[in-house]
Amino acid sequence: MTSLRVRVTYLSLVLLGALCLYFSMCNLSAVQEELYVFRRENGGFLQLPELDCEQNPPFLVLLVASAQDQALARSVIRGTWGRERLVRGKRIKTLFLLGAGPNKNLLRKVSQEGHLHRDIIQKDFVDTYYNLTLKTLMGMEWVHRFCPQAAFVMKTDTDMFVNVYYLTDLLLQKNRTAQFFTGFLKMNEFPIRKKYNKWFVSKFEYPWDKYPPFCSGTGYVFSSDIAGLVYNVSESVPFLKLEDVFVGLCLARLGVRPQPLHTEQTFFPEGLSFSPCRFRKVVACHFVRPQDLLSYWHALERSLGDACPGA
Repeated sequence: MTSLRVRVTYLSLVLLGALCLYFSMCNLSAVQEELYVFRRENGGFLQLPELDCEQNPPFLVLLVASAQDQALARSVIRGTWGRERLVRGKRIKTLFLLGAGPNKNLLRKVSQEGHLHRDIIQKDFVDTYYNLTLKTLMGMEWVHRFCPQAAFVMKTDTDMFVNVYYLTDLLLQKNRTAQFFTGFLKMNEFPIRKKYNKWFVSKFEYPWDKYPPFCSGTGYVFSSDIAGLVYNVSESVPFLKLEDVFVGLCLARLGVRPQPLHTEQTFFPEGLSFSPCRFRKVVACHFVRPQDLLSYWHALERSLGDACPGA
């Protein structure tokens, strides 16, 4: 009889433990499945650039998403397409968007770099690929709060070649300074549902079968008013780790449709083999390493006065 009671008690405890485990896992899943919602009061800036937009507003601000350990890439960009300059009398300014992280030594180096160059925008969120949306919204916030006087903004990455001469020419020809958004247009894209894909998005994160029109995150350009519009509407849009799609969702909510910058392709997110004449008509090209960027840029600048075959 005693043995039976022991066994019943044991089985009851096992059953109770299993039930506790089941419900705790359910609660954990619910927490994991809870969608992140961006909040505009998402922390203060760790670093701000030295730029007086009221007294001397730039025509074009280049916001370059960068990781903390990409000091070499930032240095090469500062010496090539990201160098502050006047193009057709228009001021071009480049700034770098960074998050933070647990590596105190790296954080200190980035702080020193920012104090030296005064061109870093930084907040205290973990600097990972999947926080690129936060990084981009940080850039939008900075434009909205500190530099709405700029005419245009370009968001791009450190592994890009940007022809600021051609971009400036095209923007001046476009003569559109409000609710303008352009880049490599993606008008008919679908969510990737394969779990181990880098760009996987679950049905819970995004239940619809098609994305709204957006532009490749490798490089897109917009009138500065878009920064404030996107930043202000961002809290009411389902948050996605895919930054370019998230911006597209914000644009759809705002009723702003991306449009071509030119009748010919000028943005190349899949990369392009280099020649000086070809790159004269390129706005942005992906997959360019720092050592190649130096040689490409110098070759382009040397060739600017030369005639190109068939031009």
